[in-house]
Amino acid sequence: MLAVIKARGFDHALQIANDTEFGLTGAVYTNSRDKIERAIREFHVGNLYINRKCTGAMVGAHPFGGFNMSGTDSKSGGPDYLYLFTQAKAIGEKIV
Repeated sequence: MLAVIKARGFDHALQIANDTEFGLTGAVYTNSRDKIERAIREFHVGNLYINRKCTGAMVGAHPFGGFNMSGTDSKSGGPDYLYLFTQAKAIGEKIV
């Protein structure tokens, strides 16, 4: 299934995308370097693809995770993901 929402322009498209409760992946297709840079700064997704399909993260190269109601907020396959399998412990000792 594919959902399509018509936008008035790039600003409106970013607004529509960022106003959803999801943020796993997004893609921007443009030849404009300014729009690419703006998408990098302002498009709130865990994985952003520029001028390519928005599926198919490369294992070991593209850690995968999203924001809000999409993903875990910790990117699977990235170095921080290993911390999900650990339990932190703080120890304080007075040495006499």
